[in-house]
Amino acid sequence: MSDRKEFRDLATPEAAREAIDSLDLSPAPEAVPLEDARGRVLAERVDAAIDVPGFDRASMDGYAVRARDTFGADEADPVELDLVGAVHAGAAPEVTVEPGTCAEISTGAVMPDGADAVVMVERTEELGGEGGPGDAASDPDRIAIRTAVAPGDHVMSAGADIAAGARALGPGTRLTPREIGLLSALGVDEVPVAGTPRVGIVSTGDELVRPGEDLDPSRGEIYDVNSTTIAAGVEEAGGEPVLYPHAGDDYDEMERLLRRAADECDLVLSSGSTSASAVDVIYRVIEERGDLLLHGVAVKPGKPMLIGRLDRGGEGASGGSDAADSPAGESAYVGLPGYPVSALTIFRTFVAPAIREAAGQPEPATATVEGRMAVGERYGEGRMRLMPVGLLDLNDGDLPLVYPVDKGSGATTSLVEADGVVAVDPETEYLDRGERVSVQLFSPDVRPPTLLGVGEDDPALNRLLDRLGSPRYLPVGSREGLRRLRDGVPDVAVVAGPTDREVDAVELGGWTREWGLVVPDGNPEGVTGLGDLIDGDLRFVNRPTDSGLRRSLDDALDGLAADRDASRRDLTDRIDGYGLTVRAFESPVRKVLGGDADAGLGLRETAERLGCGFVPLGEQRVSVRAAPDRVERDAVTELAEVLEGLGGTAEGDLLADLAGYSRNSRNDP
Repeated sequence: MSDRKEFRDLATPEAAREAIDSLDLSPAPEAVPLEDARGRVLAERVDAAIDVPGFDRASMDGYAVRARDTFGADEADPVELDLVGAVHAGAAPEVTVEPGTCAEISTGAVMPDGADAVVMVERTEELGGEGGPGDAASDPDRIAIRTAVAPGDHVMSAGADIAAGARALGPGTRLTPREIGLLSALGVDEVPVAGTPRVGIVSTGDELVRPGEDLDPSRGEIYDVNSTTIAAGVEEAGGEPVLYPHAGDDYDEMERLLRRAADECDLVLSSGSTSASAVDVIYRVIEERGDLLLHGVAVKPGKPMLIGRLDRGGEGASGGSDAADSPAGESAYVGLPGYPVSALTIFRTFVAPAIREAAGQPEPATATVEGRMAVGERYGEGRMRLMPVGLLDLNDGDLPLVYPVDKGSGATTSLVEADGVVAVDPETEYLDRGERVSVQLFSPDVRPPTLLGVGEDDPALNRLLDRLGSPRYLPVGSREGLRRLRDGVPDVAVVAGPTDREVDAVELGGWTREWGLVVPDGNPEGVTGLGDLIDGDLRFVNRPTDSGLRRSLDDALDGLAADRDASRRDLTDRIDGYGLTVRAFESPVRKVLGGDADAGLGLRETAERLGCGFVPLGEQRVSVRAAPDRVERDAVTELAEVLEGLGGTAEGDLLADLAGYSRNSRNDP
């Protein structure tokens, strides 16, 4: 009497998914050259090591000027400035713009010393030299400026695109041409990526013949469809398929091939020999040489499904060239049905998602999605607009939110922060909040972020984001973050320091950081506090007004002004560089390290990590605030749970090794 394997207690599809989830398919991370990184997934966060751009540059053709020299200029009463030379893109400036002078400048060129703004060429007029005004034969030596500009007009400052120390890309990011462009701009030539899961494919059954070989229908032979079909599915899911020789229904041969595949691969797939037949012996191989987790699933088609683990190394691995050196441990195993339709159905339903997860690949998406505008957007230039937008799916049964993302045509980070474009018709002057729009995705693989955050930039925040699944964070500063939270776009805003903007929000948690003045190592100027910036001959570098650090600094200056019976303006006018601002928390330290400033506004953590001195001025509270209607979202709940773990064990503590950081007390105001 034949020995048959019966399917008595079929597992539920949920149990099958849980069994596969318990398997370890993940290969070790690896580093690949940037040119080979397209389609791969980042294994760890990449921070900007340099400012982009690395210098203050002109954003249009025109004349580099001192903004104060143009005040009051207009078409009727232009200001005349002496032309002292020209600066071209790709060349170091050889001129200095002194009061009453200007320099011709090309788009992308380095701003010359002394200049702090650019007047576009269309708002100027060349005045002739010795040949007289308007004489084309003479070289112009004076330029008529017909408009006033403010400091920073038509200038992209160093780090305006992305600043050194900023979080450029997070772990789990799939590298498309957009991200490759950003990494190129940062000078990255080797990228840490998740390894590609190796998936061994073994087809079984005496009746199978590989395509290209002779087929004998009289013996019931059929071509092996599953090997090539499943291999294509593995590659599509982000894995590396490895095809092994065809295995018959012989126990010893099947064991040899399965053990060899287990030694060489992260996952082994077989097809056939999984039904209740006397010749179906794979389940016995798994039971004797590994661990059989599941045999039979209550699903049609695909009931005869196996899930288990195969031991690596040792006896039975003969025939593999690398068997003697194979790693110890286990390889995941899934047995697929023999019928091609059933095999492919089970593969797509249960196995492909696991391969995608191990490879860090997103779920497939359509090339176009429908969404609803998160905010109103005005446009009236009479031309078709391809508006870069981001997506946020609230999973509330409604369409995803669509929000504009536009940092200017020269900013490569706009590509990473956007998921696609909305084509705005030339006749459309305004898109209403809530209006339905069609988003053309940059790639069919694009997936909206699980969580959208905005606000302050911070080293602890970078670590926090690493603990979440596919977040997107826009470092727009505390003030702007609160404004956007009020407008209903992001899930959360990160706010540092005091604020005068009241927004309905739920506090999720936070931390405290020590702030002050960053100075060169050893503090050669003997800086002790803000008074030295006001009374001494020191060059200072500040943060923008949207930054929480800037607000704390200004509040401290208000206190000092009261002590001196003066106004804050009286004090700031005496600080050399108070109006010079840089974008990110690491940027002032970089300025000090480069010798461009004697002191900068910054954090103890950044100063110590980069080898600078530090003069403490106070502690600043950083809080994570959620929109009240988003608190129950899974991503926000996950964020709250991570915040709850602050100050825990060394392994789980986000603040470990961050100088000057501590957890907020629950009773902190």
